[in-house]
Amino acid sequence: MDFDLSPEEQKFSDEVEQWLVEHHDPVVMDHHRENFSQLSDTPERRAFMKKLADKGWLGMSWPKEYGGQEIEGVYEFILNEALSKHAAPQIGKGVGIIGKTLIRHGSDKLKQEFLPKILTADVEFAVGYSEPQAGSDAANMQLKAEKVEGGWKLNGQKMWTTSAHFADWYWVGARTDPDKKKHDGLSLFLIPMDHPGLEVQSLPTIGKDTTNQVFFEDVFVPDDYLVGERGRGFHMISEALDLERFTMFTLSPITNRTDLLVDWVKQAKRDGKPLKDDPQTRKTIANIATDTAVAKALSTRFICAAMKGGKPPTIQSSQYKLFTTTLSQRVCDEALDISSAAGTIREGQELAPLLGRFEGAYRATMNETVGGGASEIQKNIIARRHLGLPKNF
Repeated sequence: MDFDLSPEEQKFSDEVEQWLVEHHDPVVMDHHRENFSQLSDTPERRAFMKKLADKGWLGMSWPKEYGGQEIEGVYEFILNEALSKHAAPQIGKGVGIIGKTLIRHGSDKLKQEFLPKILTADVEFAVGYSEPQAGSDAANMQLKAEKVEGGWKLNGQKMWTTSAHFADWYWVGARTDPDKKKHDGLSLFLIPMDHPGLEVQSLPTIGKDTTNQVFFEDVFVPDDYLVGERGRGFHMISEALDLERFTMFTLSPITNRTDLLVDWVKQAKRDGKPLKDDPQTRKTIANIATDTAVAKALSTRFICAAMKGGKPPTIQSSQYKLFTTTLSQRVCDEALDISSAAGTIREGQELAPLLGRFEGAYRATMNETVGGGASEIQKNIIARRHLGLPKNF
């Protein structure tokens, strides 16, 4: 595993960095949005995504027959991390999740309809897996999809659908075969978000973003918008989640917060004494810096495994997601402890250390350990598929 970029990769990294500096937009690039800047929707954000599309940077790893460049996935990783570093919108669900799944499993009709729009940043997606009784247990979905003439009729509810309040299309898992085992009875559908049978209700979070619950009432989906084979939904969702766990949870915000914390500790004082001389503080900072380097290694390992081709690497994805999102939360937690009572002052207040960056970031990280499969689910995946432990232990 090579931790260094090749000369070609470094050249691309430098090009992206220069472009982002030249196209800096404080409206679009806001570090206080942390790792979810791609989950907001404004005219400025959509215009920024069009600029990325015009550069040919969306779907770079896709096959040429679908508009991609067939270059190694490390280039998408470089791009996504650079976007995240500048707090810019990232390549998102369309390129990193829906597009790649459609390429592997979608019909020619779905590929022709959606892949060009993804590459030109003309479509936004919401992903509907979670339900009131099926949070991280995706196989327990109960949204009912009843076969009718010419298609399907969906009734039920989804929870925690981020982006549903502005997305154009809904990527939805539903139960088409209730008599089969729960893993074999699910199918995937694409549904326009302006369907009259859909009702979106927003749910504010403890962080800075809004998620949603979505109600389905006789939502008709034509047969053409069934993704892949009937009953293979869980297998496609599993692949998509492997991509989501890596694509949607970048490392740059953690590195940025670690650097900010180190710089702040260097000049801060507690009871008139330099905080950098406190032994416990030094130990905490050393642990955070070390674990940030470990997270970088895990991300590199995922890229190396993904570049071998085939199905996305499940184990490496779960290990990266578990370690990185937990670390993201811990960096903020430790920063609040180190800054003592002042650390609890709400974000934006002048008296707060670093204007309350870590207070706001801590609330934002609450979502990270749940989205894309909660930490407990990642532990189960690692236990079963990597360590070979039995399913019920």
